[in-house]
Amino acid sequence: MSSRRPLFPRRSRRALATGVVGPLVAALAVALVAAAPAEAAVPAGFTDTVAIDGLSSPTATAFAPDGRVFIAEKSGLVKVFDSLADPTATVFADLRPQTQDFWDRGLLGLAVDPAFPARPYVYVSYTLDAAPGGTPPRWGDTCPTPPGATAKGCVVTGRVSRLTMGPAGTAVSEKPLVTGWCQQFPSHSVSALGFGPDGALYAGGGDGASFNFADYGQVENPCADPPSPAGTNLTPPTAEGGALRSQSPRRPAGEPVLLNGTLLRLDPDTGEGLPDNPFASSSDANARRVIAYGARNQFRFGFRPGTRELWAGDVGWDTWEEINRVADVGDTVAENFGWPCFEGAPRQAGYDGANLDLCESLYASGGQTAPYYAYNHSAKVVAGDPCPTGGSSISGIAFESGSNYPAAYSGALFFSDSSRGCIWAMQTVDGLPNVSRLVPFVTGANTPVQVLTGPGGDLFYVALGSGELHRVSHPGGTNRPPTAVATANPTSGPAPLTVQFDGTGSTDPDAGDTLSYAWDLDGDGAYDDSTASRPTWTYTAAAAVDAGLKVTDSVGASATTTVRVTVGNPQGLDPVPVIDSPSGTLTWSVGQTVTFSGRAVDAQDGELPPSALSWRLAIRHCAANGTCHTHNVQDFPGVASGSFVAPDHEYPSYLQLTLTATDSTGRTGGKTVDLQPKTVSLNFASSPNQALLTVGGTQQRTPFSRTVIAGSTNSISADSPQNLPPLNLKYAFTDWSHGGARTQNIVAPGTSTTYQANYRLCWLLRPC
Repeated sequence: MSSRRPLFPRRSRRALATGVVGPLVAALAVALVAAAPAEAAVPAGFTDTVAIDGLSSPTATAFAPDGRVFIAEKSGLVKVFDSLADPTATVFADLRPQTQDFWDRGLLGLAVDPAFPARPYVYVSYTLDAAPGGTPPRWGDTCPTPPGATAKGCVVTGRVSRLTMGPAGTAVSEKPLVTGWCQQFPSHSVSALGFGPDGALYAGGGDGASFNFADYGQVENPCADPPSPAGTNLTPPTAEGGALRSQSPRRPAGEPVLLNGTLLRLDPDTGEGLPDNPFASSSDANARRVIAYGARNQFRFGFRPGTRELWAGDVGWDTWEEINRVADVGDTVAENFGWPCFEGAPRQAGYDGANLDLCESLYASGGQTAPYYAYNHSAKVVAGDPCPTGGSSISGIAFESGSNYPAAYSGALFFSDSSRGCIWAMQTVDGLPNVSRLVPFVTGANTPVQVLTGPGGDLFYVALGSGELHRVSHPGGTNRPPTAVATANPTSGPAPLTVQFDGTGSTDPDAGDTLSYAWDLDGDGAYDDSTASRPTWTYTAAAAVDAGLKVTDSVGASATTTVRVTVGNPQGLDPVPVIDSPSGTLTWSVGQTVTFSGRAVDAQDGELPPSALSWRLAIRHCAANGTCHTHNVQDFPGVASGSFVAPDHEYPSYLQLTLTATDSTGRTGGKTVDLQPKTVSLNFASSPNQALLTVGGTQQRTPFSRTVIAGSTNSISADSPQNLPPLNLKYAFTDWSHGGARTQNIVAPGTSTTYQANYRLCWLLRPC
């Protein structure tokens, strides 16, 4: 997965404060980096409101039958709210010690037992910080060099567990149900989790392979994929590692079936495959769990109401995002969605060019289940929609069910793209979602990583970038949202300043609805400071605070507002961070060690100690049209200096290093430096000319050039045999001028270099 913007909104208006109506409840932690984006837009007649905020990198939400709301945070925390009107979270479970929160890894899947709380179980899927067969922690929330996150990879696994709730309403035990998903590189981890209409638990996961090159296990094969043991670089055509783990159900008899790139149907009590699954008679426990396979990164899925159809979004590589459909989760067919041999409906050029046995046999048999719908990274989903093209990551699947939305949305399929920041609705024709009826539904959302239906049938989405759960309602139906009105008296004065707040001017348009109140009086973004309608708060330090009020009606609809309180003379009191090194003139190569150092001065506290400083390293990955999205790589809290090794990533991209300083009152200031890479031109030629060569995941006729980052790893393949223009005669590959196998990885040198593939003519006495 990837995000479009820095993942944490800046919170720079905090003040040290005490409430006289009750103790100060600890605020939900929110890190600091960037200004908040513009508000999301929805169709006329709809409203998009914040249901829960103050979260730290939320990844998934689950609504319990008794009204409780569970939210997973990427770090490994599971939080629970008594209802949507509850402003204060309780930590239900802390899985941080065993969760690796690094790059796209972390706690990503969450589900609640349908019979909760009679069956007091909450289910999670997360990146287990342990090597296959090992115990956590192995790496912590980082990946050192060596081995290097995108070089040899910090190998981990994944886990699906059942958490049992105790009498206090928090988890008292964890029962691992499934452990596996060997993951070499820092993305495509475990992900979706949910219950089906049959009461089975369903889980999805990614291939754990490289996103930079066509990966078939050629980098030391640490997951011990056939045909060679761990530590052996696999080679075509027999290689079965890397992304080919997604095709493991098609391996020869006796070879292990893996969980990577599969959809699993599990007994929620044991984690075993159900007895009517497609491979139920297999002696392999993993095979017995699988109902579909051949996916790159099945980040989210959902069931179409009233059916046994499972619809899954699969995040693509270079070209296509997919929505795949399992027509009946209880039948004997195990759908193969084709990755990495296919991406979308077409063959994937990077893997096709390697002539891998697992792909060639699939091409020959025609065994791929084509996507129900796929959209191209360079194309609009809906013509004229405001969503950017280029980077794309399908990140949510849900169906309309029981809402008061207009009839056009009845049964619609909603899907989100976290890179584009949008949610679309695929409306139905004859009861089925139809690609001819696509409409934009939410645009400008801040990194939507899950969509789901909740109370009242409304669509909810998790906005990872802003740390919020949003609700999309249609007020023209049976319930309309309230209007929040807040006043403060006085609104300014010297510290200490006692302020009387009043929210009783808030109203609800529906007769009989009552309002509950939740206040964010310290300005930290969490509505956890008071539930009174007229609270009092005392501010003890100079600050400009945007105190917030959230009112929620008895049906669960809510609205927010803020009122500014100025304490003393807060102008210019944010701490001022300074990045001493590196400077913005630095250019870097993959594998280069970059040192950083900085400091911060505060008007009140003076020079701040290292404990007040926090650094964040991110990659900004850009499309040809200039739109960029963010991959947060690593945090360095509480230090004034340190170093990192520049990671590999496809070009165009650059590194972004942010220093945030926090003073003794909680006020913050940030400074960011952009670090551009050193680039080189890889020039590709052939003899004779116009041969098809594959670089990464795309194919092109020579001569051509690719701009890449110096030191990056790139897969190249000389397709063979092939017919060459202008006479369409057949040629066979003989060698690369620089040497090496027909399909290989090259490390981009520091200067522009030409790579030439040589071919010979095939004829009667020298056939291909």
